[in-house]
Amino acid sequence: MVAVSEAEYMKYKDPKQPLGVRIKDLMKRMTLEEKVGQMTQIERKIASPDIMKQYFIGSILSGGGSVPAPKASAETWVNMVNEFQKGALSTRLGIPMLYGIDAIHGHNNVYGATIFPHNVGLGVTRDPELVKKIGAATALEVRATGIPYTFAPCIAVCRDPRWGRCYESYSEDHKIVQAMTEIIPGLQGDMPTNSRKGVPFVGDQTKVVACAKHFVGDGGTVKGIDENNTVIDFNHLLSIHMPAYLDSIRKGVATVMVSYSSWNGKKMHGNRDLVTGFLKDKLKFRGFVISDWEGIDKITSPPHSNYSYSVQAGVQAGIDMMMVPENFTEFVDDLILQVKNNIVPMSRIDDAVKRILRVKFVMGLFEKPLADLSLAAQLGSQEHRQLAREAVRKSLVLLKNGKTSATPLLPLPKKAPKILVAGTHANDLGYQCGGWTIEWQGLQGNDHTVGTTILTAVTKAVDPSTKVIYNANPDTEFVKSNEFSYAIVVVGEPPYAEFDGDNTNLTIPEPGASTITNVCKAVKCVVVLISGRPLVIEPYISNTDAFVAAWLPGTEGQGVTDALFGDHAFTGKLARTWFRTVDQLPMNVGDAHYDPLFPFGFGLTTKAIVN
Repeated sequence: MVAVSEAEYMKYKDPKQPLGVRIKDLMKRMTLEEKVGQMTQIERKIASPDIMKQYFIGSILSGGGSVPAPKASAETWVNMVNEFQKGALSTRLGIPMLYGIDAIHGHNNVYGATIFPHNVGLGVTRDPELVKKIGAATALEVRATGIPYTFAPCIAVCRDPRWGRCYESYSEDHKIVQAMTEIIPGLQGDMPTNSRKGVPFVGDQTKVVACAKHFVGDGGTVKGIDENNTVIDFNHLLSIHMPAYLDSIRKGVATVMVSYSSWNGKKMHGNRDLVTGFLKDKLKFRGFVISDWEGIDKITSPPHSNYSYSVQAGVQAGIDMMMVPENFTEFVDDLILQVKNNIVPMSRIDDAVKRILRVKFVMGLFEKPLADLSLAAQLGSQEHRQLAREAVRKSLVLLKNGKTSATPLLPLPKKAPKILVAGTHANDLGYQCGGWTIEWQGLQGNDHTVGTTILTAVTKAVDPSTKVIYNANPDTEFVKSNEFSYAIVVVGEPPYAEFDGDNTNLTIPEPGASTITNVCKAVKCVVVLISGRPLVIEPYISNTDAFVAAWLPGTEGQGVTDALFGDHAFTGKLARTWFRTVDQLPMNVGDAHYDPLFPFGFGLTTKAIVN
């Protein structure tokens, strides 16, 4: 008996072979079960090397707040990802799995990562180059933990601030959102000049697979209700909500996520005309389309009430990878059965798998499936924090400066006998970062990650002789009796994400409103508003001397004080309309009934003090 001395030569394992040849060679070796496995993405909580092997699972994700251990180090993350990967590699064909995570304002699930401002602030900068740098920094931090895929950017065009995801949108104006798709080459790398349109591109091991989401119209739902119905004609869908997808595809985005929302009553997860007809056929998108979390379950109402139908509708619509995070065996069994019974054609399965493999080959996953610790030092690096600080100061919008323009309050003097810092949001990193930070809904407090609160930033900025007094919610008597030179009041919304943030009144939550009143009645004050959207501020703004919209700045609070104390100028311009009352909503620039408190594009400027 002659032992086979050499393993069989497999073209798909040879990086010298052309992409098409590798895909074709691997596809012809795959069973139906292996193909359906590639189309399946499961949550890390239920994943194991054995499950990867048994079901040929193609992808794993961390949902919001899903981590290997509290405050896990880069090493802990890398080891976990590699354990799962070894399970995938031990299968017959050794197809590596793709691990994905929501890194939507920096690597926001991970302890010690740099948390950048949310998109609502970045849109204000109107600085695509800055956003590209943020993409590149985020890619390095994500790779530092062994992860090669992020579900970002959100390129929604938020048309109604009552929507709980409005802070994930760069602007109400599609032109700004289009410009900000520059984050994609930041995340994935710059497309080679001779690339074919629509073909995904991922540069190297310092880059990650990006995901344009949520296709399409997620920011246009009636009354801003999350996951609801966008009622709009096809021309307006194309002119408002679609343009950024054209830019994303041109920049080589590797994946697109489908929206939970409906368009004129039809669920996007079941919309074959738009997902296959428009995105794949017309726009020539060659990457893969992924569902949202349990997105196909929600094709029916109530969710999961006719699961076989949901599987069929989602797959037939053109979704290639299903985020079926927890109950994945039902999906796998159902889809295999439907193919065997000729309900779903094999050609649709092959289209899905070809697209998934294309991304895996393009990104070099077959050549380097296992992560290492070579980028661990990138997590929360000083360089990235400086970049975030720059993004914070450029995203601030100065709405008011002085009771009259002749008497501006800002920039504040660094040297003063005694100043007051007040408000629930002045000394709270969790509030400063907002939702999608460490946990899905975000957190309150300072011990969940690493950063600089606005209070700490103030104490660092002022002269050593200046006494800084902090009182979260002082009464007027306290303010009057202390003879403060001026006060900085930092208030706003608590953190929230998705539907938990839907809000019909958009008022400043207590005690924020009363803190503004108590302090600003008694002393010269600047209010810094921390929020994911414009809020009702008309009742308070006349009492203030200066008013700053700081959005959700993230971990680098010194970006706020850079502008307050004049080390840098205020330059930000509103990328959203600031309404007077919620009765006006939805109201966007260009509308016939446009009567804002502050119009789109508004923003006062200051000059930096040259020391």
